[in-house]
Amino acid sequence: MVRAASPMLEVKHLRKVYADSSRTVEAIRDVGFSVGQGELVCIVGPSGAGKTTLLKCIAGLLAPTSGEIVLEGQPVLEPPPAMAVVFQEYGRSLFPWMSVHDNVALPLKHKKLDAGRREELVREALAAVDLKGVDSAYPWQLSGGMQQRVAIARAVAYEPHVLLMDEPFAAVDAQTRADLEDLIRVLWRRLRVTVLFVTHDIDESVYLGQRVLVMSHAPTVIMEDVTIDLPDERTQLETRSMARFGELRKHIYSQIQLAKQGWRPPSA
Repeated sequence: MVRAASPMLEVKHLRKVYADSSRTVEAIRDVGFSVGQGELVCIVGPSGAGKTTLLKCIAGLLAPTSGEIVLEGQPVLEPPPAMAVVFQEYGRSLFPWMSVHDNVALPLKHKKLDAGRREELVREALAAVDLKGVDSAYPWQLSGGMQQRVAIARAVAYEPHVLLMDEPFAAVDAQTRADLEDLIRVLWRRLRVTVLFVTHDIDESVYLGQRVLVMSHAPTVIMEDVTIDLPDERTQLETRSMARFGELRKHIYSQIQLAKQGWRPPSA
């Protein structure tokens, strides 16, 4: 794979320590990687590996103890305007008293756009996630999968350069999850957005990603950056039936088992 000369996103020697009056916890020890423009990269690791902490640091929602996050050549010191985040708990991220339309339109109020352009972005985003005709409904009237589509539409309407996704499909059923996985790949290809996707599901990471970053147990480092050399055109049935899919899944699973057993890098 040819990597871009100037990465869209760089994480440099990131370290995060939580400290209070009673204890100090080193969540992330030394994490570094880059993501090229238009890449779809997944992150997996054992429970407690600091995946969400890492994503919050990248999003500018949590200050790192040391290290640096760089987006399009600029350090991330606060939530950057070129980035959008989709969280696992979509129910909490949507306002139940606001219509689907108004939920999707809300972040656009912070952009200097005329009303016509805002309406166009909302309409296009809802169409992109197959939610035409539900703009006047309220989130509580929709299924879990449809609510998550609303959350994705809101992120898409914002026209981000980078889309961060934190285990966004963990709370939906298996069939809905498969549909949403395919939706993400369709949107990624259509919009040419850079995606960093955190998941605890190994199969999902192999199916979605061009690369999979495997995180160690806390205090976290990157164990391996795995290239997913599967065909770019993927379907749930055919892709998951491929021998190479099984090989990649087995390899990443074995790495996570090593992480659970306390693996540390040779120099540690």
